[in-house]
Amino acid sequence: MPGRTEGERLQEPLEYERGLWSRGVSWIAGVDEAGRGPLAGPVVAAAVILAPGGWVEGARDSKVLSTAAREELYARILEVAVSVGIGAASPREIDRVNILVATARAMARALARLRPRPDHVVVDGLPMRGLAWEHEAIIGGDASVHSIACASIVAKVCRDRLMRRLASRYPPYGWIQNVGYGTADHKEALRLHGPTPHHRLTFTGLQLELEL
Repeated sequence: MPGRTEGERLQEPLEYERGLWSRGVSWIAGVDEAGRGPLAGPVVAAAVILAPGGWVEGARDSKVLSTAAREELYARILEVAVSVGIGAASPREIDRVNILVATARAMARALARLRPRPDHVVVDGLPMRGLAWEHEAIIGGDASVHSIACASIVAKVCRDRLMRRLASRYPPYGWIQNVGYGTADHKEALRLHGPTPHHRLTFTGLQLELEL
C-alpha cells in the first residue's frame, strides 16, 4: 500500500489499532528499525504486538525521547506487550546486499520471532520491498501508530546497548556517545585507525572485496 503522508498522521495514540481491533483484527504488529544511517554496527528492527486495548503511557517516537526515558519505556513495553520480536542485519550483510535489503531482512527476522503470529503488520515509512510479509506502511508511523512507537523504542534501546558494549573494545571511535553514527570524532578516528570489523565499509567509502 502507498505510504501515508505526514498530514495524515493519526491524532489519538490508539486510533489506528482501535480501528482494526473493532473489526476483529486482534494481533497487530508494529515494526520499526534503528540504525539505517550509522557508519558502524548493525541495523536492528523490532516488532511489537499489544493486546487489544493495551498501551504504554508515554511511548512515542524514540527520536524525541531521552536515553533515560527510552530505557524506562523499554522495560514497560516488555511488561505490557503480548509479544516482542527483535531482528538484526550485520555490517557485513549490509555491505553485501545494501541497507534497504538488510533492513527488510532485519524486520522479517523480528516478525518471525513473534508469538502469536500477527494478523496485520504495519511498518514505519514507505512500503518495504523484499519484506516477505504483507504489510501497511505509514510515513511518520513512529509518531502516529502506538505499536510502531513501541517498536521504535525497543529497536533503538537494543541497538544503543549493543554499540555501547562494543565501545569498550574500540574506545577511539566514541561509540559510547555516537553509537556508530558519523560524528566528526568518529570520522577522525576512522581516518587515524582504520575500520573495525563492525564498520560498514560501503558507508565509510573504503574499498571492500565482498565474499559472495
